[in-house]
Parts: sequence; C-alpha cells; structure tokens
Amino acid sequence: PSLPIRTEVEISWKPPPPEWVTLNSDGSVHTNSGHAATGGLIRDHTGRCLTAFAINLGNYSITWAELRGAVEGLQLAWDTGFRHVRVELDSLCAVQLLGNLDEPDHHQAAIIQRFKELLTHQWEVVVSHIFREGNKCVDHLASRGHLLPLGYHSIPCSDPTLCNFIMYDCQGLSEPRLVLNEG
Repeated sequence: PSLPIRTEVEISWKPPPPEWVTLNSDGSVHTNSGHAATGGLIRDHTGRCLTAFAINLGNYSITWAELRGAVEGLQLAWDTGFRHVRVELDSLCAVQLLGNLDEPDHHQAAIIQRFKELLTHQWEVVVSHIFREGNKCVDHLASRGHLLPLGYHSIPCSDPTLCNFIMYDCQGLSEPRLVLNEG
C-alpha cells in the first residue's frame, strides 16, 4: 500500500467580503482534567476586531466546546446586528455536525438544535472549516478561557496579546501545513 501524498501549503486567515463579518471560534480541552473552554472573535472585511469573547465551560468534550463557541459567537453576531456572517471553525467534526443538522439522536443534538434555531433568523450564514494555522486568534482566546472564572467573558479588542494575533493576520502572514492531496 502506498502512503498518502502530502503537499505543503501556506495557511493564513482570509478576511470576508465587504458587508460580511467573519466569526472564528475555537474550543479547547485539557486532556488530563477534561476542563473545557472556548473563544470567539468577530472581524470585518479589513480584519478589524469588532467583538471577542472567552468562556470557561467546566468539564465538557472538545466537540461540545467547539460547538458551544460557534453557538455563542453566532448569537453574539445576531445580537450585534450582523446579517452576513461567515463562521470558520478549525474542528472539521464540528463543521460536519453543523452541516448535517438533522441528527436528533446525536449526543450533541441539543447544542446543534440551538445552532439550527439561530439559522432561522433573517440573515445569511456560511459555515466552513479553517485549518488551525488560520485560526490562531481564537486559539489564544480559547486557551485564555481556561484561566478565567467559570462563565462568559467579553475580551476587549484592544487587548495587547489579541492585537498582536490580529496584526499578524492582517499582514497576511502565513504558516506552512502539510495537507493530503485530493484524488
């Protein structure tokens, strides 16, 4: 049997088109303790931070943390008045679950149902996968969630560490990643 062929590609965060915003979210679980956190960031077409959050969730699975970040971020986008939202997650599992919203017996059904209910609003939402190299801002926010008290925390867009990650993205800097060749 031949080994899969991988090609190195450069991965970076890409801004949404004008009139759209991008919600990036990420989950994090410490494997030893099972402690989960999530974080999210909404940016405009220039890459400017519009709002950011981190949540200390307690003990949950990584998939639940990923889904919870997407749901919280999408609710925040709606409440803030955004009506064209691109949702990017680095969990392919979460993206696939959100793309197949008709699994009532799935063990994550309740949070998937919350996401599905948000989609019934009058707006455009597109969900896609992004490699973790293009999702570094929210990886930082999810990691930060572990250090905060339980619950939701708004993170100022002026936070110096977050600003450094955003500046990196806005400069179009990329990182290499080996990806499987399709076909």
